[in-house]
Amino acid sequence: MTDRDIALRPADVLGPADLVADERPSATIETAPASDAAHCATIVRTHARTFTLASYLLPAEKRRAAYALYAFCRVADDLVDQATPGTEATLAAQLGDYERQLSAALAGRPSGPVFREVAWVAREYEVPPEPLFELLDGVRLDLSPTRYRTWRELEHYCEGVASSVGEMCTHVFGVPGGEEARRRAVRYARTLGVAMQLTNILRDIGEDIHRGRCYLPEEDLAMFGLTPRDVLTNPGLPRDERWRPMMAFEVGRARALYEAAIPGIALLSHDAHRCARACATGYAGILGAIEAQGYDTISTRARITRRARFSVLWDAWRFRAAPLDTATVGDGPVLRWDLLPNAAAKDHVRLA
Repeated sequence: MTDRDIALRPADVLGPADLVADERPSATIETAPASDAAHCATIVRTHARTFTLASYLLPAEKRRAAYALYAFCRVADDLVDQATPGTEATLAAQLGDYERQLSAALAGRPSGPVFREVAWVAREYEVPPEPLFELLDGVRLDLSPTRYRTWRELEHYCEGVASSVGEMCTHVFGVPGGEEARRRAVRYARTLGVAMQLTNILRDIGEDIHRGRCYLPEEDLAMFGLTPRDVLTNPGLPRDERWRPMMAFEVGRARALYEAAIPGIALLSHDAHRCARACATGYAGILGAIEAQGYDTISTRARITRRARFSVLWDAWRFRAAPLDTATVGDGPVLRWDLLPNAAAKDHVRLA
């Protein structure tokens, strides 16, 4: 959930008039929830086209809850994306204030439309505080120099900024079958979060270069004779013979993650199957767009077309999860990365 077509300033969500709950002249107990929900919905529709379409496959109340979580994550993400040399301390202080507002909201003292909605979601859907704070710890990493030596280090970052979101959404989507089933569903959702964040990273390489960031693991680049410096300083790199096989390797890794995560959809409540499927296939479709433009995401941002988005929506509408078979779904996905780089996605995956 990090489409970045328009920058959103934190003040657009938490302006001075919003910091004291229900003290605005027009706010009442009856009207505030509706206006707060509309505020979050506007953030989603402005920034996340794929997710906006997928969300219409959810019941209205779950859609409202998903919008609240997206808005919360989006504001934090946009805050750190403002970072330039010399601003890190100021933004870290702002993020710390944002974290304190989250603590207050979860303690029953929400301020501003986003946090009033987050407080409602946490209470109504029993969303635990851990993934909410994990998200803030994850985005905080972007205030420091971005360098990941290994895939495991990058995976940890992806878990913070995206697996946390998958865990939140699992609680909103619902999991029949009790706590054990939900624990397993969360494992699949967290894997899907890593897949989606890796997709974002591969799509946004050019944008991240302008921010002085290279997320690609150094050990992966080294496998193909490349370095982070090559990525950050050579605009002609997509024409280098080493670039395409490196990107193909990373796309294959992302596809393996999607393949590992998809069985978990069957664990969710039936009324969330279509939305989860649309989110997964919509984001996976970005990988095809990356391939279609010759893996050049330095000079051009890969996008899926409007027609492709509606195709994803149509396929999701027709989607019916297979009858739940715990022997097939298993306890959760395990990926084995010690295989050869050109192994098929399915060969990386087994179910515990």
